[in-house]
Amino acid sequence: MLGWGGAGLALGAAVAGGAVAAATAGEDRTAPAAASGAAVPFHGAHQAGIATAVQDRLHFASFDVKTRDRAELVRLLQDWTRAAEQMTAGDTVGEGAYGGLAEAPPDDTGEALGLKPSRLTLTVGFGPSLFDARFGLGDRRPAALVELPKFAGDNLDPARSGGDLCVQACADDPQVAVHAIRQLARIGFGKVAVRWSQLGFGKTSSTTPEAQTPRNLMGFKDGTRNIAGTDTAALGKHVWVSRKDGPAWLVGGSYLVARRIRMNIETWDRTSLKEQEDIFGRDKGEGAPVGRARERDEPFLPAMLPTAHVRLAHPDSNGGARMLRRGFSFTDGTDGLGRLDAGLFFLAYQRDVAHGFVPVQRSLASDDLNEYIQHVGSALYAIPPGVRDKDDWWGRALFS
Repeated sequence: MLGWGGAGLALGAAVAGGAVAAATAGEDRTAPAAASGAAVPFHGAHQAGIATAVQDRLHFASFDVKTRDRAELVRLLQDWTRAAEQMTAGDTVGEGAYGGLAEAPPDDTGEALGLKPSRLTLTVGFGPSLFDARFGLGDRRPAALVELPKFAGDNLDPARSGGDLCVQACADDPQVAVHAIRQLARIGFGKVAVRWSQLGFGKTSSTTPEAQTPRNLMGFKDGTRNIAGTDTAALGKHVWVSRKDGPAWLVGGSYLVARRIRMNIETWDRTSLKEQEDIFGRDKGEGAPVGRARERDEPFLPAMLPTAHVRLAHPDSNGGARMLRRGFSFTDGTDGLGRLDAGLFFLAYQRDVAHGFVPVQRSLASDDLNEYIQHVGSALYAIPPGVRDKDDWWGRALFS
């Protein structure tokens, strides 16, 4: 599932400028983001890293919880929150990387010393498996937090799927993002273990429609019709969990679907331009939908092939379903057969997966693009609301 906007698959070039979504109580405020060294405020009604203007780099990590002590897990989330407050402000963790007791390891590993905040955001989520019998959370599991069904064409690797916790680190400097995940993994040593992780580059969807639309690894624009980070009405309708959705601890949060989508780019690169454009339903240069002149012209779906990606993923084909997408491209060496292991790390936030990702992905079963892609990793997380102040912490309402 790649989304329905510019090209659906989001993998493309970095977008300059834009806006940083920062959190105040109940809304995302915006500020110019042309300077990549800026800091995104950590506290607010919603977690940063969702409606925030998409950064250029990603380090995403899924964790298995090893401790069976509820109090120890709570303490870990508190420690992670305090460390995240420091790192997103451009500070070192704890007492820093040097100058402390020589006989003890420093609190910070030091590879981000001297670097700017780089719009670092850290976003935490809870997987379905966290609500098993270990921590007494079974009766607090959201009804919408169910394992995703198997979709046509899935070839999921269990080693790249699932997880009790996730942390999404986004920044304009890759070292800042990697440093952040490393610190949280270090703080959690013995209590959590990294299950899988993914590095990403070149944002493939934008939450700033006034900026240039990114392109994916297939060369098509993506994110033309993505939800804007400043569109409070659309965010409330499609992204944020409301009081009527429940449970109470998740109000102001969201649900995240993460999918690792492998692209057969060598085959794609030998496909004619006309066929490529027919598959997507947009032209490759301007990004205009079939029969239209400009990228942002309203698509006329009947003009597209019935199997075109944009037509199948469009809200009009899926009962109005929309998601906020903020995926990234990846290249992870080769597959051992002389081909690049490359594709899209798809990230989509939504108010309810059953009315967001699931119907769209089922609709895409007949997508001609499936000849060139395969879903090889998958995970679903409940994303709690934001950390309100210095006394709050990730997941406090869940464990209270």
